Amino acid sequence: MVAGAKLQPGGILMVGTNKALGQHWLKNRAILDEIADLTASEGDGNLCLEIGPGLGFLTSSLLKRFKKVIAVEYDERLATNLPNSFPGKNLEVVHGDILRYDFSCIKEPYAVAGNIPYYITSPIIEKLLKAENPPKRIVLLVQKEVAERITSEKETQLSLFVKDRANVFAGPLVKKDEFTPPPKVDSKIVVMEPHPRQVDDEVFELIKQGFAMPRKKLIHNLAKLTDEIKLKQLFFELGIDKDVRPGDLNLDDWKKLRVLMSSLKS
Repeated sequence: MVAGAKLQPGGILMVGTNKALGQHWLKNRAILDEIADLTASEGDGNLCLEIGPGLGFLTSSLLKRFKKVIAVEYDERLATNLPNSFPGKNLEVVHGDILRYDFSCIKEPYAVAGNIPYYITSPIIEKLLKAENPPKRIVLLVQKEVAERITSEKETQLSLFVKDRANVFAGPLVKKDEFTPPPKVDSKIVVMEPHPRQVDDEVFELIKQGFAMPRKKLIHNLAKLTDEIKLKQLFFELGIDKDVRPGDLNLDDWKKLRVLMSSLKS
């Protein structure tokens, strides 16, 4: 047993948190079960990869719905301790950084679940959706602000990236006082179902340029690519207001804009 650990009901060992890793333990069993239910809702309960299992509260719910759970934990003391909480269960614990994890080693359909820290939310989502063998379903508990950036109709670079590669929708809100220790803000569940890409890299280069200064008018952000008069004409042809901001365009709008801008060079 890890030094200073305490045995909790259900066999889970409690240890102190590492603030540098953004560790906040969610212990509300109803919410944990809801996350697990959302992860397994496609009916394929063979394999789930859990990101940052920590003390194993979510792991417990996942093991009741999946035949096997692979848990990737960065904190060595937690990774070492976790198997002790689930003797006899089909749990594989990997001590390592999820951003360095080789998803190609997974040879069967799988789902992903996790309560992930704010500071690596975007890199984790990017890695999951760019994997050559992406998960069938991804259920993440993230900061409420990040969830809204991904799911809102007001687009961001992150939301456009996600929607290019997955169907996405917001799950329930989880209040900050459900965690130990409580974080500073509320969290929210985000569900993603990966699908083939909708646009190519050239469109995303245009999106990156368009979001160079998100609060400015799009036409000003794109002025480096061609003159404003031509841009106004393109906007008119697409039915886009000349005063539009980058967040007002959806993925299809960006795709059409890229096609017309390419025609100016031909």
